[in-house]
Amino acid sequence: MQPILFLQSGDTGTIKRISGAEDTRRFLAGLGFVENAEVTVISQFDGNLIVNVKDSRVAVNKEMARHIMV
Repeated sequence: MQPILFLQSGDTGTIKRISGAEDTRRFLAGLGFVENAEVTVISQFDGNLIVNVKDSRVAVNKEMARHIMV
């Protein structure tokens, strides 16, 4: 298990766990980042990601991406 930050563009992973404070987990869940969801990295720049999750493209900054474990 590793943070989504370690995936490269084009890589797909399954979310295993969301860490962080309750408000952080709730915010990420509202964007579609929930356990067992498939996530594909579209692009990455300096740790900031654009990902495809639940048929939506979402931009995630480095701080939020640290909490998404695949």
